[in-house]
Amino acid sequence: MTDSEKKFIADTNYTVKSEQKRVAFIKSDISAAVKREDEDMVMSFPHLVIRGVIALQILIIVLSVISLLFDAPLKHIADPQHTEVPAKAPWYFLGLQELLHYFPPVVGGVLIPTLVIIALVIIPYFDINIKREGLWETDRQQTVIFLTVSTVIIVVSMFFFHAWAISIPTLLVYGFMMIPYFFPRERGFIGWLRRMSLTHWVMTWFVVIATVLTSIGVFFRGPYWLWSWPWIEGIY
Repeated sequence: MTDSEKKFIADTNYTVKSEQKRVAFIKSDISAAVKREDEDMVMSFPHLVIRGVIALQILIIVLSVISLLFDAPLKHIADPQHTEVPAKAPWYFLGLQELLHYFPPVVGGVLIPTLVIIALVIIPYFDINIKREGLWETDRQQTVIFLTVSTVIIVVSMFFFHAWAISIPTLLVYGFMMIPYFFPRERGFIGWLRRMSLTHWVMTWFVVIATVLTSIGVFFRGPYWLWSWPWIEGIY
């Protein structure tokens, strides 16, 4: 009997009730379908590490290109007999120096930076970061109340210290957070805002505040740390 003439013969003594078996025949050019569910969590390596390495390489390339095209903004040699007014810290500390303009030294130099560092350490361990749910996916009314109350507390607190550099960006971020509530869309820019989790919004708020404070310290602070437009010289 050749291979083409072989047939499968069923055993008459086989009892279906006593033992059940299933046989699957898969051709050589067809792969078996495997059902795979999306995982809520992934390993730090390689998923996070590879993305971090790629981001670091991109940052190095961008900084190298900028350093080749533009000279560092160095000033004259330091002279103790002619102190610069105002004496500005390096640009990466000017946000902290701008905080000292609004708050007492203990609050602006110690308390607020410490709270920010603690918040950035604790927030990634919240359930909202693990679930990665969009801000407006559930409890829309409760979300509106939470965001509004939190924003009002921050803005009113900054009002007493005249810290407009914090209150105005806070209102701006709050406005973007509320766009998906009034315009519920699934696609486009509004859909992207809707899919952002609370953790992303908190981190965005931190970055916006730090950028605004640093920019003000670099470009808009003149002698005696007074407001000075960068395109007007000799205003003081």
